[in-house]
Order: sequence, then structure tokens, then C-alpha cells
Amino acid sequence: MQPLSPTLKYAICIGGTLLIGALSGIATDSSVRTWYPTLEKPVFNPPNWIFGPVWTFLYVLMGIAAGLVWNSIHDKALIRKALSIYAAQLALNAAWSILFFALRSPAMALVDIVVLWIAIAACIRAFKPLHGTAALLLYPYLAWVSFATVLNLSIVVLN
Repeated sequence: MQPLSPTLKYAICIGGTLLIGALSGIATDSSVRTWYPTLEKPVFNPPNWIFGPVWTFLYVLMGIAAGLVWNSIHDKALIRKALSIYAAQLALNAAWSILFFALRSPAMALVDIVVLWIAIAACIRAFKPLHGTAALLLYPYLAWVSFATVLNLSIVVLN
């Protein structure tokens, strides 16, 4: 079997990450319009319209980072391990949307997002020796999830 081209690897990583994000969005759509507006939110809560563009941008950066690692010329076992951590944090990311919006449980989502933050940090650490730029591309994601953690905690406290 012929190896995948670098371009196809990028397409899989970016497209797959965006697909997970889109599926998470579908799972949250009705609650965003009905339940979420009824919650007490802190004064620093961004307007709803900002979340889609920010997450799309972050998912593209994440996908590029994963593509850089997949295309790196390092030991295949290290690449597999790093991409496994990436997949785990992506699953935790999707789980947060389901817990918070679909199940309407900000408290369970808070537990998830703390574990997600740890997984993103582990992913950055795993990506760094394989491709430094890939690790750097995940820092905006870590920053946004840090903000989202504070926002999630505030919603738990206020409600």
C-alpha cells in the first residue's frame, strides 16, 4: 500500500477536526437557542456570535498542528503516541459540548474541561519534540480553553 501524501494527511487532520467541531455544534444547537440564554452568566461572557468563528479558527490551527506532526520525519511510534493524545483531547473537546449543552450539565462539563486542559497541555508537550511549530499552534487553543474553563466555572457558581 502506498503511503498517504502529505497534502492528504493535512486534509484528513484539518477536515477531521472541523468535522468533530461541526458535530459538536449540531449536538448543542437547540440548547444554545433555548436553554443557554436562561442561564446567569458573568459580565465577561462573550456574545454568542463569537464562539463559531473562534472555534473554527482554533480547529483549523489544531488540524494544521496534527498534520505537521503526522508529516514529521520522526519515529512512527512517537508520532502515533502524539496523535493519540491529540485524538483524546479532541474527544474531550466534543464531550464538553455534549455535557454542557446536550445534557445541560455545566458541573459535569467543568470536570471535563479541566481534564481537557490537561490533555491539551500533554498534547503540546508530545508535539513539541516532533514539530515545534505544531506545539506553538496549540497555544491559542489552550488559552481559549483556559478562558472557557473560567467561564464554565462562573456559570456553575452563578446557577
